[in-house]
Parts: sequence; structure tokens; C-alpha cells
Amino acid sequence: MQRSDTRILTTHAGSLPRPKALVELFVRHSRREPLERAVLDAAIEDSTRRVVARQLEVGIDVGNNGEQARESFFTYVQHCLSGFAGESQRPIMRDLIRYRSFVDLKLPDFSRTMVNLMNAPKAVGEVRYVNREPVERECADFRRVLDGHPTPFLETFLTAASPGIVAAAMLNEYYADYAEYVYALADALRSEYEYIVSQGHILQVDCPDLAMERHTSFADQPLAAFLEFVDLNIAALNRALLNIPRDRVRMHVCWGNYEGPHDVDVPLDDILPRLYQARVGALLLSMANPRHAHEYRCFARHPLPEPLLLIAGVIDTTTNYVEHPEVVAERLERVAGIVGDPTRVLAGTDCGFDTAAGLGEVAEEVVWEKLRALAAGAALASRRLFPR
Repeated sequence: MQRSDTRILTTHAGSLPRPKALVELFVRHSRREPLERAVLDAAIEDSTRRVVARQLEVGIDVGNNGEQARESFFTYVQHCLSGFAGESQRPIMRDLIRYRSFVDLKLPDFSRTMVNLMNAPKAVGEVRYVNREPVERECADFRRVLDGHPTPFLETFLTAASPGIVAAAMLNEYYADYAEYVYALADALRSEYEYIVSQGHILQVDCPDLAMERHTSFADQPLAAFLEFVDLNIAALNRALLNIPRDRVRMHVCWGNYEGPHDVDVPLDDILPRLYQARVGALLLSMANPRHAHEYRCFARHPLPEPLLLIAGVIDTTTNYVEHPEVVAERLERVAGIVGDPTRVLAGTDCGFDTAAGLGEVAEEVVWEKLRALAAGAALASRRLFPR
């Protein structure tokens, strides 16, 4: 995994805006409606070319395909795993429903046309990896697009859902208990993880389950029960990553990529020591949004183990404010100072900008300006942190 002795490298959390036509196709695809595959493939490739070019233009060092080939960050697994059908009834995040006026204000936004993450398919049969074609096609398309650029990324990554978020959001009606289900998912997803790495990409495993489920599935349970869930999910993830070197994997953990109160989020202090148990080479954490911007201080109490890298989220992905480069630089300098080594810090975003097709809360033009500010802020911080 790339790190630099001369500057702060830039990356992001994965998903980037999809055009409206592609969103409409993915909504149909997620519902398993009839769809002409060639039309979807052409739309994906066109959009992938666009987001790769834009990332390079605004100054992203470690980039990806913007998840243009996927309907969402986790429901895509229904197209490569067996055993899924019907609909889950996922609990709504507790912070959203405890404020009636907030629900009234935001309900129109939640009801727009998008891939539905709250009622994803559920496990009704044995979960096995039965179709590697989607990830093979995604990697091949991404490689073809990259080959068309004379100055490609310094490094590339592709995302994949963790066993834990699939188990938490695509509910179980087949296995005897949750542990059996999440380990079955780990065994199934291992094939996808290993394939992504075999194609020369860093694997980013998306694990919002390790934070967001505290105010979702575990909203009415004691903290201890949630922490046992975190430990189990990390054990399942480690099982899936067993054959992959740590320095080829980064893990993204967040508290839910939505504008909301977030006043019942689990503190990073409660989970950070457990996150260190994952077999990964880098952590990507939210550090820009108003609820978690202060938590860089947690690394004083729980020092970042060597040689783990930290991808600091210094851009909020739920607001249309464009961060000033000086704000980005200050955030990176604070993080580097408390970690104690700027070469172990990368600049990133709190989360993705379009985690499910149609779900993005930031206007597309603003997304690119935010990423341009990310690069400018990283350059400012680098001049201060790496004096020549």
C-alpha cells in the first residue's frame, strides 16, 4: 500500500456520482427486473471513463472506478451469491426517528427513486459464491479505462462489502444463528476479495456495521452486546482475508453516510481498539463531519499500531459546503501530529458520495470541487509537514 515520504497522498472512500440514466438502470437491476445487459454495460463503461478522468483531473492519487459498476455498496452481492430473495425489514437508524420534526423535514428525500438499502433481499438459502462474472467484468472494464490514460493513478483500489454489513442489512432466515450466517458470508466473499487483489488493486472492505449498527440493530441493547457483535464481525472478516497480505487491504468504518443528528453514534473510543484487530493495512475513518471531527484525539489514547496507515476523512460527504483547503490542511496537520508520523496519514473523505444509486446528497459538480479542495488542502499540509 502506497505511502509517501514527501507529501500527503489523496484518496476517497469509493462511490462517486452516477448519471441519472445509470441510476435508473441500477434501480431496475436491483429489483431483478428484465434489463438488456448490453445497455447497462455500455452505461457503466461510459460513466467509469468519466469518473476516472475527473479523479485524475482534480488530483486524486489513489483512485478507483467510483463504484460505477455496482448498484450499491452491498446489495450488489445478490447478483454473485446464492441464497437471497424476498425483502429484509431493516431497523431505521435510531437518530432519525427520535426527532419527529426531522422526519417531517427529510421524509421526501428518503422516498425518492433509489436503490433500496432498507429492504434489501434476505438470506433464504445457502449462501455461496456462484457467479464471479460481475467482479471479473468490473476489473476488466476498469483496467481498460486505466490503460487509456498516460498518467494513471499512483495506486488503485476497488471496494467490496464486508461479511458483517451484508449480514446486518440482508437479514438471515436460513442459518441457525447470526454467527453461522456471517461466517458463511465470509467464506463466500473470500473469492471476490482475493480476485480483486490478484488483479493488482488494493481491496477496500466497507464495514459500516462496526459503527452504524450500534444505533440500528443494537439501538435497544447494551453496549457490551454491540461490542461482542463487532468482535464477531471482525473475526469473520479476518477469516475472509486470511490469504491476502495485510498491506493490500484497507478497511472503511463509518456511522452511516447520511445527513442526520448522529447524536447516538457510538464513540470511536469504544470501538477503536477492536478495529485494530482486523487483518488490514489501513483504516479509513470519518473525521470531517460535525459529530466526529474531534475524534482524532482518540489516537492519543489508542496509538495507531505500526505499520497501520490512517486514511483520515477530511471531507464531509453529506453536505454541499465545499471545504476550504486551509480547513482540510488543518485537519490533516492535527491528525498527523497526534499519529506522530505524517508518512502514515493519507487524505480521504468521510464516506462515499453515492453509496447506493440515487442516494447521493451532494450535487455532482460540488463533489468534484470538494475533491479538488481535498487535493489542495493535502498540498498545503504537505508543505508544512514535509519541510525541504
